[in-house]
Amino acid sequence: MQVNGQTVTQELDPQRLLLSVLRDELGLSGPKFGCGQGECGACMVLVDGKPQTSCNLPVWSVQDAHITTLEGLGTPEAPHPVQTAFLENRAAQCGFCVSGIVTSAAALLTHQPNPSRQDIAQALDKHLCRCCAHVRMIRAIEQAAQLMPPATVKD
Repeated sequence: MQVNGQTVTQELDPQRLLLSVLRDELGLSGPKFGCGQGECGACMVLVDGKPQTSCNLPVWSVQDAHITTLEGLGTPEAPHPVQTAFLENRAAQCGFCVSGIVTSAAALLTHQPNPSRQDIAQALDKHLCRCCAHVRMIRAIEQAAQLMPPATVKD
């Protein structure tokens, strides 16, 4: 498998969950352990460009996949438009859910450049957040849609 563009060469137990490999073996802190059942979205990553919860995904099922975590979306010098918009809109309070939400939003905008509010809500329906930043998150995703370069949109 590839994670954030790098081939993973470690010998891994195929039954191990992707989240534990990402955090414990690869040192990536973007995906979080929330519920352990794939219900909260804190562990969301992109598997071949599509949002997937990683806390309930065995490594064997993604051995030939391209995995993207929050860390793979952008860099501090060149953040992804969703990351920029979340910062500019102060779209986080505690921040626990944000990496999963940003990852899902990036996937949404890659495949749907001008989403409606309903499209955004549907893309975020697998994410639980107890903060009061929902309106700012939606605004940030709408702003990010305007910031996305046209070449990044995929069908």
